[in-house]
Amino acid sequence: MITFADQLLVLVMLINFIMLGTSRLAFAIRAVAVQGVVLGIIPGLLHQFSGHLLMITASIILAKGVVIPWMINDAVRKAQIRREVEPFIDYVPTLLLGAVFTALAFVFAQRLPLAPEHRELLFVPASIATLMTGFLILTTRRKAISQVIGYLVLENGIFIFGLLLTDAMPFMVEAGALLDLLVGIFVMGIVINHINREFSSVDTSRLQALREE
Repeated sequence: MITFADQLLVLVMLINFIMLGTSRLAFAIRAVAVQGVVLGIIPGLLHQFSGHLLMITASIILAKGVVIPWMINDAVRKAQIRREVEPFIDYVPTLLLGAVFTALAFVFAQRLPLAPEHRELLFVPASIATLMTGFLILTTRRKAISQVIGYLVLENGIFIFGLLLTDAMPFMVEAGALLDLLVGIFVMGIVINHINREFSSVDTSRLQALREE
């Protein structure tokens, strides 16, 4: 039976394709923000309502849907870039790869020795598909900011898989992961700022021109 959580996971996977197919950084940032909000809602559907659950859910939505996208938008504004113009792999082949990886995620999930209550859910295939989407964005985009978005999508895939383990692991584990993510994005923002200041570009392929003295 398809649950509302499964429907939200389908939306998450559709957002993956949106991010793979767009060259506009502002649109990709909004897409990853929506994906973060959707993922923040899912824990509330899986567990009995409590003040602790409400606090953690609000923190996830605030971090993934508001704070981190705002930080990336600020980096885009300061770097004065709008599009990923020349990715390492063009958008149509990237979309096709995303479709192949998503299909393989469903095949692989069927072969895993999952618990009976998890076998019919979409958490595992959605997790693997989102992980692979983040990996594709990281490896096929030139702009450092695009790669930060790929890192966020990669973390979202880990978050989806972690939702299956919330009965055995406390929510504070995910809260700690979000803190690490915030620190990582903060450091990446500093790196982007220095790259743009020194080279007037955030194209990471230009770093290949650096040589040791």
